Amino acid sequence: MIFGFAVTVAAAATLVALWSFVQSARNRLPDNPLLIGIAVVEVLLVVQLVIGIVLLAGGDRPGSLATYLAYLIGSLVVLPVGAVWALAERSRSSTVVLGIACLAIPVMVLRLNEVWSGATA
Repeated sequence: MIFGFAVTVAAAATLVALWSFVQSARNRLPDNPLLIGIAVVEVLLVVQLVIGIVLLAGGDRPGSLATYLAYLIGSLVVLPVGAVWALAERSRSSTVVLGIACLAIPVMVLRLNEVWSGATA
């Protein structure tokens, strides 16, 4: 993985999470700007997926291929599931759901980089 890009993805997701929590504290529902921020993070995750596939096709291998692929693909699912859940019931708590979904992304990206560098535990 490209460490600098992974940091960018994690930072963007963290910023959107903080934004979501501020919106919740202000008793705001999920709005279009917040959803656009989540979409931007999702696009970054798709780019990360492409980078990961290109690196695999180039012959590089992570410590555990199955774990690596699970984190790589799983990170793509978290935000859409959180968004669907939040949009199904627009409330203050749904804004928190979006924030929690965004906070899961830096954790998954960190783990993805650990697996890529050879950590399997």
